[in-house]
Amino acid sequence: MSDDLPLKDRIAVVTGASRGIGYATALDLARAGAHVVACARTQGGLEDLDDEILAATGQRATLVPFDLVDGGAIDRLGGAIFERFGRIDAWVHTAAMLGTSGLTPVSHAEPREFAKIEKINFTSVYRLIRSFEPLLRASDAGRVVYVTSSVAHAPKAFWGAYAATKAGAEVMMKCWADEIENTPIRLAVVDPGRMRMRLRAQAYPGEDPTQHPEPAEIGPLMVDLCRPDRVPPLETSFADWKSGAD
Repeated sequence: MSDDLPLKDRIAVVTGASRGIGYATALDLARAGAHVVACARTQGGLEDLDDEILAATGQRATLVPFDLVDGGAIDRLGGAIFERFGRIDAWVHTAAMLGTSGLTPVSHAEPREFAKIEKINFTSVYRLIRSFEPLLRASDAGRVVYVTSSVAHAPKAFWGAYAATKAGAEVMMKCWADEIENTPIRLAVVDPGRMRMRLRAQAYPGEDPTQHPEPAEIGPLMVDLCRPDRVPPLETSFADWKSGAD
């Protein structure tokens, strides 16, 4: 294994890959030698990612445009990956939805949108675990990275739907990590902190985005967490990693 290509010939799935942290992660995983299976709802964003991966590596990604509310599509994705690759070596989950109900009093949340937030932020994580676990077990060193949020640990007014679903998914991930501790699969939960992303701009429209780091800065951390020759910590934050790197 080369430090220049620490993920050479690894199969890496990134959910939420069309923008933000997911986009940056997918690009850096590809630069590290992985074949990226990029999943997102936005076809155009995936195609832009594929073009950038091709320019950087000379290789194409596998693009899978679909909506995480579609549980059947998640099941079919697992089957398709098995047929083509036989395994998953790394899965990075960055997809999340804030929604207008994510920034309203809990008692005012619109039921239909609340249900969609719950499906994307929480239920899809369960469906992905169910679909991907056999594929991760087929790897010699499966790695899973779940991107959490600070409001999952420090709940505050008007963030009820988003905070509750992100916290629930994080707890579920950690329960799963305990269940699979005797397998080669290892999980890392990452708090990116304040970052220059569309979701944060939606939550804080009056904020100056230039005061926060670009998503591209977290890519090297994600590569480190996906390396088969390292055992990632269960919990880490971009800020802690960056201070150590500096």
